Amino acid sequence: MDASEFIKKNNLKIKSRIKLRVDGTDFEGILLPSQDFLQIKLDNGYNVGFNPELIKSLEIIATPEEKIKAKQAQLEQDASLPQIVILHTGGTIASKVDYGTGGVSPSFDASEIVSLFPELQKVARISSVFVSNIFSEDMRFENYAIIAREIAALLKDKPKGIIVTHGTDTMHYTASALAFMFENLPVPVILVGSQRSSDRPSTDAMLNLVNAARFIAKTDFAGVAICMHSGLDSNACHILPATKTRKMHSSRRDAFKAVNSRPIAKISEDRLEYFGSYPKYTGGELKLYAKFEEKVGLLKARPNISPEEISFFQDKAYKGLIIEGTGLGHIGITEAKNKDNLKALQSLISSGCIVCMTTQCIFGEVNPNVYSTGRELKKAGVIFLHDMLAETAYIKLAWLLGNFGKEKALELMEKNLRGEISERSILEPLPSE
Repeated sequence: MDASEFIKKNNLKIKSRIKLRVDGTDFEGILLPSQDFLQIKLDNGYNVGFNPELIKSLEIIATPEEKIKAKQAQLEQDASLPQIVILHTGGTIASKVDYGTGGVSPSFDASEIVSLFPELQKVARISSVFVSNIFSEDMRFENYAIIAREIAALLKDKPKGIIVTHGTDTMHYTASALAFMFENLPVPVILVGSQRSSDRPSTDAMLNLVNAARFIAKTDFAGVAICMHSGLDSNACHILPATKTRKMHSSRRDAFKAVNSRPIAKISEDRLEYFGSYPKYTGGELKLYAKFEEKVGLLKARPNISPEEISFFQDKAYKGLIIEGTGLGHIGITEAKNKDNLKALQSLISSGCIVCMTTQCIFGEVNPNVYSTGRELKKAGVIFLHDMLAETAYIKLAWLLGNFGKEKALELMEKNLRGEISERSILEPLPSE
């Protein structure tokens, strides 16, 4: 008898919780789709398979329907705790493996989220809203507007704060977008991600999400920030500034770091530590500017770059371009074979496109006054953006052009609106773990 026959004979349903006895040992877990061997997922996250002929006893602990009812019954929340809304946009943070399909699916019902993260019930009353479930690399400007409008609607119910679950790869872009779109945010809006799905034993989702809730429950911070692991072996998370943070590693749990800045705070189960001053709500009407100019580009300077690449943005009528320059903010324009790059930039700027310079060094700032290359670029009309991150600059320029037009964008790109430009350089080490 193979597994499919065993399942049919015993009237089993995929995703049921069952207990098996094999060779004198009991195994309990979730029934997975099976063919030859009966597959179950143990509570430790591992899948195991059994020859149906060796199964001595079988107990059905809960069917999928019974599991849902049990989760709903368990959702009794403490009315004295602050209200926090979890807004799901995508990523693995609020997802789990769907054992019916084998894929990862979102869990956006409050009872589902609390069942995945029971610690949340000790921190806040949780409600949840599903906005989307897309990979973060598929985010577009229109998605930012949808998320922002949902946040604005939720704020009418006066929650203590909002957690936005998001894929990690472009979370820093979304954080910047939300920071620019909102003016006079009255509560914390914290973006949270994870590197592994929430029901895996190695997940970082629980700590990131629960610490975000802890921070919201305790703080008077108002604005947009990111909450992620502060270190590989730490039980704490850093609260990171929306416009000064970048993903610095493809897979580490502590991948997100504040750049040319410090974390806003460090949060753990029993401690909240601030690293400096931070924005608080001082009154004023909530304003939302949710438009973005689509025709804005991001170009990385490098050896052998050609004028044709620069001219592309003029040919396609782009209205803005961020150059991720080398070092202090350079692109090849000096040697004979590179002089046409300068001509292409001059032509692009003359066509009406705003061209700005950042540094691909990530840390540090651009300065056009050190070398002749920088002076020539500045003379041509390139705007140097101090220590603004390239990703943040890209979002800011698209946002300014979308809402206020070219003249206002030219005026405001070099002005610090949401903490994107440091008032002074941060040379000392970041706070230790």
